[in-house]
Amino acid sequence: MEMFSYDFMIRALIAASFMAIIAPLLGVFLVLRRQSLLADTLSHVSLAGIALGFLINLNPTITTLIVVVLSALVLEYIRKLYSSYSEVSTAVLMSGGLAVALILMNLNKGENTMNINQYLFGSIITINWAQVKMLGLLMVIILIVFVFLRRPMYVLTFDEETAHVDGLPVNLLSILFNVLTGVAITVMIPIAGALLVSAIIILPGTISMKLGKTFNQVIIVSIFVGFIGMISGLIGSYQLDTPPGATVTLVFIVLFIVVNLYDSLRRRKKKTDIL
Repeated sequence: MEMFSYDFMIRALIAASFMAIIAPLLGVFLVLRRQSLLADTLSHVSLAGIALGFLINLNPTITTLIVVVLSALVLEYIRKLYSSYSEVSTAVLMSGGLAVALILMNLNKGENTMNINQYLFGSIITINWAQVKMLGLLMVIILIVFVFLRRPMYVLTFDEETAHVDGLPVNLLSILFNVLTGVAITVMIPIAGALLVSAIIILPGTISMKLGKTFNQVIIVSIFVGFIGMISGLIGSYQLDTPPGATVTLVFIVLFIVVNLYDSLRRRKKKTDIL
């Protein structure tokens, strides 16, 4: 129980609770839209923003936010150019972001290497109240957007052509969703790490799709799974002295394996009963 006596651990647990709501709400839509690689692409692009911040001695969160939001807009533009080959946009942005990041890191010439590593793998100790408040504000914004735009996003997710026929602002909704995903990745990087933040966004939604029968059930279950994975992973990270992003991701992967094994056994039993 001594972990709860440390201020940094309290901040981390509050931040993890906010992330447990933010990540699944975005992740479910990403999985259903077959854009799981979008989160991975933006997380890799964020490395360029982090390196740029250290290079010009500016808060890396600010530079990462600018770079990721611009990349989200470019991603949607390229996706429209290659509408039949949506994976092209993620491949171009991911490779371009990594290339820029490596060049900027090389220009740092070894300076701020420790700080960059904290952003790469996440760090419990470095989380401050300002970052916690940003996560809280982002959670409120995403919840408001979800409440008011749940139906349009639902239609857009399952049938973009129908959404267009219904008069929905398809391009605007897609851009808004991409930007929100980019902002969420930027704000979550300090605790989750740039290399694994995409897994933390995608895995709760993937797990919940095996457990929920309706769209609303999938959303609720994904948030519940998010809480289990984030809190237990964070506590495990403290106890084992391991990177929080890696520990949380492993917890989600274990849950993923257990749920899929359970689903396979359930299907096999059902088939046996029918026969």
